[in-house]
Amino acid sequence: MSRAYLWFIGPALFLMFALLIVPILVAFGLSLTNYSLGNSGAGFVGLDNYADLFGRSSYIKMFKASLTYVLIVVPASVGLGLGAALLITSVKRFGDLYKTVFFLPVMAALLAMAIAWEFTLNPSIGVVNRALEAGCGTMLETWTWYADGCANSFPLWLGDKRYAMGSIAFIGIWQAFGFNMVLYLAGLTGVSRTLYDAAEMDGALSAWEKFRLVTWPMLGPTNVFVITITTIRSFQVFDTVEALTRGGPSKSTYVMMYAIYEKAIKQNLLGIGTAITVVFLAFVLIVTLVQRWLIERKVHYA
Repeated sequence: MSRAYLWFIGPALFLMFALLIVPILVAFGLSLTNYSLGNSGAGFVGLDNYADLFGRSSYIKMFKASLTYVLIVVPASVGLGLGAALLITSVKRFGDLYKTVFFLPVMAALLAMAIAWEFTLNPSIGVVNRALEAGCGTMLETWTWYADGCANSFPLWLGDKRYAMGSIAFIGIWQAFGFNMVLYLAGLTGVSRTLYDAAEMDGALSAWEKFRLVTWPMLGPTNVFVITITTIRSFQVFDTVEALTRGGPSKSTYVMMYAIYEKAIKQNLLGIGTAITVVFLAFVLIVTLVQRWLIERKVHYA
């Protein structure tokens, strides 16, 4: 039996093993120690780092913050991306302009974007609170009874734990939905016009019926890809958190990627930092596999 195929798949397998498998194994090994950069050796601590992750309140807040961010950003950015794609395909003029405008946040530098949002949400000079103040003044002129609830009640968007996660998630939605829009535009080009004509002949005359019976089922593979990619990207959020809140206030935005950076880089605690990394990889893998299994059940048709 010829083994010539090994010469073709061998380099790819070697690179996958060297660049993916080996680093994961090394990270898992370090997570079982208390190793720090600069130390000549490392003490074996077993599963103590993992026990800390699931036992200390600060790390429980980390998991809660990450899940909260994902549960807000993924549905909203996917829904807005699909809605924007449907609207763009329905307009007859300026479609390319709308695509460019919606896709601009994806191309923007993350750090510059974070700084711009920091000024926008600033409690004193930010555009958001200035607009609320202007609207509040208008309401005070119309309804004097609103004075007690309106005066001096503007939120600290990034400094109050009640609003910090929502603000970070809003920025994530703003950045992600343009990318999802492009993916859905590509998926919509694969929906044949004859399917809509057949649906009309069967009595599906409204736009909602055409979307429910034709567009949504035919976007099944695109949905799998978009939701999976958006979920992974949401778990990887770091730049906006590091630039705007640094995990605060009260660890309300203490997501997993920022926790890895804080422990492994800032505090030089590679043991606990790699333990968070391993849990992060396992968590993303499990969520992705479950998500694909649930969604792909509705993708392939007999």
